[in-house]
Amino acid sequence: MRRRQFVKFIGGVALAWPLSAGAQPVGRLYRIGYFNAGAAAAQGGVGLERAFAEALRELGWMEGTNVAFEYRFAEGHSDRLPGMATELVHLKVDVIVANGTLASLAAKQATSTIPIVTAPAGDPLGSGLVPSLAHPGGNVTGLSLMAPDLGGKRLELLKELLPDVSRAAILWNAANPYAADVFRETDRAARTLRITLQSLEVRSLDDFDTAFEAAKVQRPEGLITVEDPLTVRYRKQIVDFAARNRLPAIHGVREFVEAGGLIAYGASLSDLSRRAATYVDKILKGTKPADLPVQQPTKFEFIVNLSAAKALGLTMPPSLLARADEVIE
Repeated sequence: MRRRQFVKFIGGVALAWPLSAGAQPVGRLYRIGYFNAGAAAAQGGVGLERAFAEALRELGWMEGTNVAFEYRFAEGHSDRLPGMATELVHLKVDVIVANGTLASLAAKQATSTIPIVTAPAGDPLGSGLVPSLAHPGGNVTGLSLMAPDLGGKRLELLKELLPDVSRAAILWNAANPYAADVFRETDRAARTLRITLQSLEVRSLDDFDTAFEAAKVQRPEGLITVEDPLTVRYRKQIVDFAARNRLPAIHGVREFVEAGGLIAYGASLSDLSRRAATYVDKILKGTKPADLPVQQPTKFEFIVNLSAAKALGLTMPPSLLARADEVIE
């Protein structure tokens, strides 16, 4: 066979060969709507949108080449979420990525046809986003932040850190069904451990000062912060309040410790955001969200900040340090 004929033959075979499982659909720019009750990284957010976009790039989806992003951030104002969801629907995006329970609920209210990926939602089952984790059935799937007895484990860590603790406070977003679940878990654990638990409820950025004043009046011996886009958005102020008032605090995610907090125990938000990219990848390649089971957290982080402990005059128990995934000097 002559060389020119051989080249033409090989080219014909290549054109006829089916796309591999990892190949991206060609000739179309897919639009991804991403929205969050918190803030963008540039405005003090934790950069979950960056983790998601990076993971998507690793799967072959390049911004400006085969995908385009429509980002929306409520910056702690949850009342903006329904309007943002409606706007994304009107833009006819191909998939909506919703970070947080409230954003996911707003997206579900806005559309029953556009695929929605929770990245993550606090408790997709308990909040009514899906009827079943294994068989979500509708247009919503993705990642869950909920893990059994998370609130109880954090209170046990506080008890291990402060064996004589009798009063603790918990800061949580009362407008978020996930945070309400964690609060109830923590309250049950507090009764078992004979710890009086003070509820510090917030619903917007305007409520934190009132919650802080209430804590100063009650003078708890320790603080637990439940993670959600609102408290994560305000993490620096929460950490600073705990430091000023010499209040040992256990927070829900590592971003609080990175802001100077003492201890974090919970699921990795960055890991969950990256895993959400695999859902979007499958959906853009034709898989229906109804056929993708909702996944629960698999990576948990226990992080200790020794600098914060020293500032509080605390000696960290060796048993805690031995179990820590990361110790910040």
